[in-house]
Amino acid sequence: MLKSGILNPRINSLLSIVRHTNTLVIADRGFPFWKEVETIDISLVDGIPRVLDVLAAIRSNFIVARAFMAAEFNEVNSPETILSFKRSLDGVALEFEPHIDLKKRVPHAIGIIRTSDTIQYANLVLESG
Repeated sequence: MLKSGILNPRINSLLSIVRHTNTLVIADRGFPFWKEVETIDISLVDGIPRVLDVLAAIRSNFIVARAFMAAEFNEVNSPETILSFKRSLDGVALEFEPHIDLKKRVPHAIGIIRTSDTIQYANLVLESG
């Protein structure tokens, strides 16, 4: 029985198959569904859990080389929200691109973890290192 770390068996399984340069998506509650990509839905109620909660949980045992976010994130969110994401990705190369381009990365991802985040464009595509 696991004593600490990520307790969700599906998330553990998903993380264990990600290899160098593979991608993983952590998505907000409104992110589109792709039937060909494994999706683990951990949404509970609005804002629980959030994208940054999942990111914090996996960072201790998941090497993130690059992260991609929608450029629109910077246009619609407060400076405090933007800073919280940048701090959570400290040491990771963060690239912003149009949301439409970000979604083109999803079919190539190993999986999606869907949260209940209500922050607009709070989706992350993480490339493993």
